[in-house]
Amino acid sequence: MADTQQIDETPGTVQDPKAERAAAKLAQRITAFSKAHGGAEAQVAYIGERGARIVLVGEDGGWGDLVATSHEIAEKAVEKAGVTVHEAFDGEFAAKVKTGPYEWKRMAGIQVGGPSND
Repeated sequence: MADTQQIDETPGTVQDPKAERAAAKLAQRITAFSKAHGGAEAQVAYIGERGARIVLVGEDGGWGDLVATSHEIAEKAVEKAGVTVHEAFDGEFAAKVKTGPYEWKRMAGIQVGGPSND
């Protein structure tokens, strides 16, 4: 009897060639961010049908995010990039983020004591 292996070819899964390419492209962007910021850590969050958000925080406090079309692609991308992944965006990880005037103006700074939006 021959050995068989079932392969999941559902679109959006990592066995899908398009999903592999998407994960590789995201991994390249994550790696570039990491190099530009002296290293990086990540957190992957499910955002519904749209996929998953990869939040990146650099060692210098810079931050950014990317969106993947599925949680599996996002997980594969951070794995390929070799960054530390956190389960949640809180505690010491969240404290590494450095915000500036732009963030205070755009993210409810007035309500929490930030500079005015004048």
